[in-house]
Amino acid sequence: MKVSAGQINGQIDRLASDVRLYLFHGPDEAGAQALAERLARAVGPDAERIDIEPAALRSNPGLLADEAASISLFGGSRFIRVSGAGEEVLAACSTLLDAPQAGNPVVVIAPGVKTSGKLVKAAIAAPGAVSFGCYVPEGAEASRIAAAMARDTGLRLTGDAPARLWEATGGDRAILAREIEKLAMFLDAAPDRPRDADGATLDAIGANLESVEMFGAIDAIIGGNAAEAGSELTALDEAGISAIPLLRQLARRMLTLATLRAEVDAGDSIDEVIARHRIFFREKAATSRALRKWNSRQIAHAIDRIREAERATMANSTLDNLLAEQMGVAMARAASRSGQTRR
Repeated sequence: MKVSAGQINGQIDRLASDVRLYLFHGPDEAGAQALAERLARAVGPDAERIDIEPAALRSNPGLLADEAASISLFGGSRFIRVSGAGEEVLAACSTLLDAPQAGNPVVVIAPGVKTSGKLVKAAIAAPGAVSFGCYVPEGAEASRIAAAMARDTGLRLTGDAPARLWEATGGDRAILAREIEKLAMFLDAAPDRPRDADGATLDAIGANLESVEMFGAIDAIIGGNAAEAGSELTALDEAGISAIPLLRQLARRMLTLATLRAEVDAGDSIDEVIARHRIFFREKAATSRALRKWNSRQIAHAIDRIREAERATMANSTLDNLLAEQMGVAMARAASRSGQTRR
């Protein structure tokens, strides 16, 4: 059964006994993870979660149905989660849906599976499955999601605050949740004592990501100058500047670079692309050099590395600048080894 964005939360919260499989597919993996967490809350706060790797299901398709029918050791509720799945779990999901009984809900997160794929088609056709496509929200929808997440903590985001928070976190809902938590603590907000937060509030806690002190480090990283990147990052550390805004600003530059690189790959010249997008004058030279060094695959990999470094930094704040420095120097070295693109 295919459901829409307006139906999916209700489907999860209702947790119908006749639904065995929840398939969340599409490129917005963070959104799929958020839905999986919502399902976990619907099953119960003390529910046992069983994680199964897709590779295990490829070699043993019956495992998923067996786990879905199993009773928890302590008699409580349980659910099964499969992350990073692809078409290789089709046989396991089909076995689950055809089994005489199940009992425990199964959530499959399949970010690389296409809507036209066999797994999605099977889930749509099955009355015991829910299929939902997860796509990265933009514009008003992105702001709505940020505002809704904030409301759960007692925050009422006003003005441009929802859009700024979404952009600052790159649409990563796990990071967005952490930022909202910090903002709620700053304002002493809670569901029973709501507080308003606008753009000025974000600035007050350092959410403004436009610090000019970071330009040198970022230019050195994307320009492939490892020695200069190390020096600039050390200087930022000594100045007491947190790694989080640096990583986010770097991510934004790389996302912009990805857009520009795609247009260059389509046949436009680097000068034409930079002029069309009205790149900030301080960034024009560095952006031009970067477009000659980085290809689309390398840019995508770099963005993943930055996001991983940000998550690691937030998990271990005592190592934040060290982690950022290691990642930044590694990126600069990778850029220095990249071939030159002439366009």
